[in-house]
Amino acid sequence: MDFGGGCINTYDYVIIGSGIAGLYCALLAQKHGSVLIITKGSIEDCNTRHAQGGIAAAIGINDSPELHYKDTITAGDGLCNEEIVHILADEGPDRIADLVNFGVPFDTVDGEIALTLEAAHSIPRILHAGGDATGEHIEVTLSRIVRAIDLPVLEHHLATDIIVEQNCVKGVRVFDCEKGSVEEFGCRYMILATGGAGQLFKFTTNPAVATGDGIALALKAGAEVIDMEFFQFHPTALHMPGVAPFLISEAVRGEGGILRNMDGRRFMPDYTPLAELAPRDVVARSILSEMKKTHRDNVFLDVTHLAPHRIKTRFPHIYQFCADHGLDITSSLIPIAPAAHYMIGGIRTNSWGETSVCGLFAAGECAGTGAHGANRLASNSMLEVLIFGKRIFKRIEQGTNQKSNRQYNDNLPNSNINHKLKVRPLVNNTPLLSLEALQNLLWDNVGIVRDRKGLAEAVDVLGSWEHEMPKPSNRQSHELANMIITGRLIAEAALLREESRGAHFRSDFPQRSEAWLRHIVTTIENRERCNV
Repeated sequence: MDFGGGCINTYDYVIIGSGIAGLYCALLAQKHGSVLIITKGSIEDCNTRHAQGGIAAAIGINDSPELHYKDTITAGDGLCNEEIVHILADEGPDRIADLVNFGVPFDTVDGEIALTLEAAHSIPRILHAGGDATGEHIEVTLSRIVRAIDLPVLEHHLATDIIVEQNCVKGVRVFDCEKGSVEEFGCRYMILATGGAGQLFKFTTNPAVATGDGIALALKAGAEVIDMEFFQFHPTALHMPGVAPFLISEAVRGEGGILRNMDGRRFMPDYTPLAELAPRDVVARSILSEMKKTHRDNVFLDVTHLAPHRIKTRFPHIYQFCADHGLDITSSLIPIAPAAHYMIGGIRTNSWGETSVCGLFAAGECAGTGAHGANRLASNSMLEVLIFGKRIFKRIEQGTNQKSNRQYNDNLPNSNINHKLKVRPLVNNTPLLSLEALQNLLWDNVGIVRDRKGLAEAVDVLGSWEHEMPKPSNRQSHELANMIITGRLIAEAALLREESRGAHFRSDFPQRSEAWLRHIVTTIENRERCNV
């Protein structure tokens, strides 16, 4: 294998993923060298376009980075990296300016960018575009620029292995999903921007592409993975027979939406003084509790008291989607239930997007920056992409020594737990492996409420499935293999953390513990230092 400078298949930057993280990084990278974007679907297949609520930044006249910092720290429940959150809040306004310069059409009122309120924010600071189509507008704007400047995009190619020599990235091995062939590409730097892993769960707001590929890729390459036990379940996804879960934005509650049980009674004040504007984990568990009390599989979100024109103009996509399925939300209650939404942990990075493998960076939902702590503040995710995507290239411009020691500055009182993902023994009588079986297992045992018995069972079954899994031969089997690895990371970390904090709730350890002010950092056992 020759990945020297004269090889036609070698690039300065290979970017895996085509959501906002991949596209934004690609547009920055093309100023510094040759770029190849690799995506397993089309350039339009990503989580970003499903992001309804918006993007948070302290640009309002009564807002400040310090206030944004405090809200983020509070939501993170003790595990935020304070340095990272300061960077996020301080650099946010400048990155919004970048999007405006790219042409993202944020909604305005009287010539100024409109701002709205979402749960756990102390002040309206959420920018939106097209009402509830913010992610789509950003993704479409960036993809249009990528197409216009003719950046190379390799669609329908799934990255299967990162090629590493002496702990430094050399290239990537990819599977052509249409031809069934394997290709290799060399690079100086690689950026993983593969998104999340919501497809691990039976009910999710994520699209079919969210299968945790980047996490599995990085782990196999020797990178550290952090905070995988923290997976955010969105409290309000549309719950109708025969309709896939559809995100009902956090902003609907921010605009005055009320949660009601099957009897029509508002119940959130029973659980928290913050009511509907409590952090997502609190709202999700409250809804789950109310569903159990009423022996039903949903509750309702009520916006019928709001002016119909306000609903239609502020949430046009939500209104139209529901209308297309026979539900007029201006006059009828919206049936909702929680669904898997956002992977808080991920590939461990420092403040420059660097992983523990030289030349390998991560950005977006697949990255574990420490910005979100144990529970992501609503609408911080797209801002995180912009902040740390930009910093990747600031670091490269500095001429950083790839072999330098990474500094993480976790600012926590207790040392981290270093966990090894080991080969697990076969367990008898495991269910037959299938995508449906995996999604049911993770939803039932590693979902909103967890306990030792369920988590231990999940760990055993996932370990057995890893043994039984035949060598992947198509896109679906490659994805299933990645989901087993990512599912194991979540289940094993959740089993280790014997407390409840943020998005991780253990019914057998329902209280938070000062002893667990620490991160769980996972690596794979006995990784070969060179893939061949």
